[in-house]
Amino acid sequence: MKSLLIVKMTLVCAFSAAAQVKTEVPPVVSGAKPVAVEHIKVHGAALEGNLENDAVDRDVIVYLPPGYATEKSQRYPVLYALHGYSIGAEQWSGEIHVPQTIEGAFSQGAQNMIVVLPDSKTVHNGSMYSSSQTTGDFELFISRDVVAYIDAHYRTFAKRTSRGLAGHSMGGYGASRIGIKHSDVFGSLYIMSPCCLSARGAGAESPDSSKALEDVKTEADSAKLPFGLRAQLASAAAWSPNPKNPPLYLDLPAKDGVVQQEVLAKWAANAPLAFIDQYIGNLRQYRAIAIDVGDQDGLRAGALKLHEILDSYGVVNTFEVYPGTHTSAVAARFQNFVLPFFSKNLCVGKNCL
Repeated sequence: MKSLLIVKMTLVCAFSAAAQVKTEVPPVVSGAKPVAVEHIKVHGAALEGNLENDAVDRDVIVYLPPGYATEKSQRYPVLYALHGYSIGAEQWSGEIHVPQTIEGAFSQGAQNMIVVLPDSKTVHNGSMYSSSQTTGDFELFISRDVVAYIDAHYRTFAKRTSRGLAGHSMGGYGASRIGIKHSDVFGSLYIMSPCCLSARGAGAESPDSSKALEDVKTEADSAKLPFGLRAQLASAAAWSPNPKNPPLYLDLPAKDGVVQQEVLAKWAANAPLAFIDQYIGNLRQYRAIAIDVGDQDGLRAGALKLHEILDSYGVVNTFEVYPGTHTSAVAARFQNFVLPFFSKNLCVGKNCL
């Protein structure tokens, strides 16, 4: 059987690794004060009318620091933390082992902050935090709808310098994409093991895989697909939407065995390393940018390239390769690196710019 050409999915390797290597959980910090957990719904005006009929009212988990309920005049900075592909906010909370890791970080000296985990899971298991009529505009949902809701309903410092954005894997892509474009909303970035940074070229894949994708007509069909093929559908829904192509309202990068160059171009246009040069002015506005990735993570090369581009423009950032796979250290990293990073770099007080 003749091989057909189809887009290489670097993200498939990462997503497959993420499903699911057991994460190392840091020990409980003795005497750590408990945080309060609230499960809320946030209406996504940016998601209205999406062609997949994905939920417009989204689950969001909010972690409130010790003393929030009693210190009524106190305001707090906010960290928005984005989950990866195939999981929602609830499973993400388990992977980073919150609230334990938040409590541990606070107990070890990190300043109190509100931590927000918005859910961006879709019909095909992930929004890519992108702007698409098919899935809805999740980029704007995060940067506008969720932020506006949190500022309106909680005691925050409602300023960009007091807001941080972090994410892992697909969430790392989201933190990169949203962070690059929305420096007017966020003041510091922490990008963890980001997927999907580079434009992908053509590679060989079996005709059976291509046919399996083309045969999907319903959400139930999508749910039966292998992990990697379903990730391709999610990417197509996010990056090559087509309102005139029901029932999935997307275009795949190969059709009837023929590579669709126009679709590949659309995917490339959504690769942060392809559009980052247009937003260097935005990136210079950040107080701090951090990138990390495991030494056994297939996404290491993309993360390094992001760091190198920032360096080439003189955009201050830190880059660390730590011992670990794609997910093995994520909980420990969240407690011991991510939260202390934002503790240091998020502005607190009336004089925040």
